[in-house]
Amino acid sequence: MSDTDADAQAQAGTAEGQGPVRIDDALADALAAKRESLFEEFDLRDQFPSEVLSEARERTTDTEAEIASEIGEEYRTDCRDLTTCTIDPADAQDFDDAISIRRDEDYYYLHVHIADVTHYVHPGSAMWEEAVKRANTVYLPGYTMHMLPPVLAETVCSLVPNEDRLAHTVEMKIDAETLSNESIDIYKSIVHSDERLTYKQAEKRLDEPDADLHEELTLAYELAEALHEQRKADGSLVLNPKRDRAHTIIEECMLKANKAVTHELQWVRGLEAMFRVHPQPTPEEWDEALQEIQDLDGVSIPGDSWDDPRKAVNATLEQAPGRQLNKIQWAVMKVMPRAKYMADPFGGHHALNFEIYGHFTSPIRRLSDLVNHWIIYQDETPGDHSLPSLCDHASSKQKDGETVERIYKDFLQEVGLDPHAINNRGVEVVEDPDPDEDLDRRKSDVSPEAFN
Repeated sequence: MSDTDADAQAQAGTAEGQGPVRIDDALADALAAKRESLFEEFDLRDQFPSEVLSEARERTTDTEAEIASEIGEEYRTDCRDLTTCTIDPADAQDFDDAISIRRDEDYYYLHVHIADVTHYVHPGSAMWEEAVKRANTVYLPGYTMHMLPPVLAETVCSLVPNEDRLAHTVEMKIDAETLSNESIDIYKSIVHSDERLTYKQAEKRLDEPDADLHEELTLAYELAEALHEQRKADGSLVLNPKRDRAHTIIEECMLKANKAVTHELQWVRGLEAMFRVHPQPTPEEWDEALQEIQDLDGVSIPGDSWDDPRKAVNATLEQAPGRQLNKIQWAVMKVMPRAKYMADPFGGHHALNFEIYGHFTSPIRRLSDLVNHWIIYQDETPGDHSLPSLCDHASSKQKDGETVERIYKDFLQEVGLDPHAINNRGVEVVEDPDPDEDLDRRKSDVSPEAFN
């Protein structure tokens, strides 16, 4: 087999190589009707009001001149000389975070750049009020209900490659031995992403010493892996121990940045913010989960880890048979309380084992991050809504979004579609298909009961 044939065969086995899930018009209509029904039932806002769309379009005119006018402003740092890249899923539509990294003998210098959404979306604007109502982006297989208008989120707010963009940068000087922050600096910036990488592309670059960004990605993984291992040793729950290197880079860098911002908000400035609080299960609930895990075929919890349930789960996941991973994860998720947003951070984040924690790195898709961007820059909370009410609302809408996602996935399975395949490959509607064509559905008709 030639190298070309081998590459083609390997590509055919990937989600991209298989192409989108193909359905006919009738099934497409059924899916649209189900989404509309769920959005109405849970009061999720799908279509944007004309005032919001008009404002979004207005904020995307003459953007190059607007960004250029920010160069040299005292409050904004020029970071365009830093080697910078984004790493996202292949089907990502917006890129709200990017990283830059270097190291000397004693320190890592990590910059996490986040889209400066509050430059465009701020209290008093129609887009801000709409974002507050929506509270977050809802992701369904093959369909996205956005918090911000895509005309804004996917253009000027997206850290696309080879273009200047406004950002909020979290700069951390990290001790190479202890991994603690020697210093934290948070400021508005201008960045210029050198490349947009998918997770798969980043993995490939890590394996190719001569590839562009290989050195930076290798350094980022070196730091991320050390942070990951330190989190586990400290008692952070890691339910997915098999993540690839590219996902580890992004997960750990974003956790490090979020934690740095939370530290600044709480301990340096003493400000209220939208903190992320995760209560812990009761001892009885943990005992129930651990016993369920211990009873699984081929699974044994290491004897020296029973005293700390999170470490017990981590150790078990690393050595359990692959067929049991989902069951172990489910046993834990069943007893875990829901994380929620609170203006008071104390109580901490149990799963991460962080004393305090908050969100900052996804202002395009989460209200909490958008609000925290405003607070960190303005040193005050938005005046239009009380912070406790924003926290309660965001927590409630997140729960609604997750419920809708679960119901919609169940519906997809009822009509013969694989939600996982749709997530990975997308959907293509085939008009007037050949009767002999093998479409991705097992049923030719959808019963009325499926919509109830």
